Amino acid sequence: MKTNIAVLVSGGGTNLQALIDAQHSGVIHSGCITLVVSNKEGAYALERARNAGIETAVLPRSKQESPAEYARKLVELLKSKHIDMVVLAGFMLILHETFIKAYEGRILNVHPSLIPAFCGQGFYGLRVHQAALERGVKVTGATVHIVNEIADGGPIMAQKAVEVLPDDTPETLQRRVMEQAEWILLPQETEKLASRVGRE
Repeated sequence: MKTNIAVLVSGGGTNLQALIDAQHSGVIHSGCITLVVSNKEGAYALERARNAGIETAVLPRSKQESPAEYARKLVELLKSKHIDMVVLAGFMLILHETFIKAYEGRILNVHPSLIPAFCGQGFYGLRVHQAALERGVKVTGATVHIVNEIADGGPIMAQKAVEVLPDDTPETLQRRVMEQAEWILLPQETEKLASRVGRE
C-alpha cells in the first residue's frame, strides 16, 4: 500500500508541479499524491492537479473562523480522504496545533532560505529573498523541514545552498532557489517521509 499524500497550496503551484513530475518519473514511489487542497478558489495549483488527474478541494478560511476551527475542518477533510501525510507547497496559512497534532511528524514544508536565516513569522515568498539581498549574503538556498508549532521551527530534513549573484533581484533569486534547491529537495524528502510513514 502506498502512502496517501495531500499537498496544501495557495498559489501557482510550482512546487506542486515538481512533486507531480517526480511522481511521474518515479522519484516519488512510496507514496501517491491523492489530494490537493487550496485555501484559495482559483489558485492555478488546482489546475495543475486537475491536469494530472488528482482530486482537488477548496477550503477557504472565513474571517469569522478561528485558526482552531479551520484546522478541525481541514483534519476532517483529510481524514475522510484517508490521507497519511501532508506536504505544504506554498500554503499561506499558519497551521494551528490542532492540525499539527493530528499529523504530527508527517507534515513537510519547504522554505526558501537556509534555516535559521530569514525564516519564521512574516518571512514568505519574495520577502525572504528581499531580506537575503538586503543583508548582502553570498549564499542562500532552501530547507525542507518537518512542521511543528513554531513557524519554520521543526526538525530539518535537508538543505541545499544556492549562490547569490551580484545582479540578483528578489525575482531572479527566487527562481534560481526554486530550480536549484526547492524542486530537487522537496520531492526527495517527500519520498523519504512517505517511505517511513508507509512502514509505521
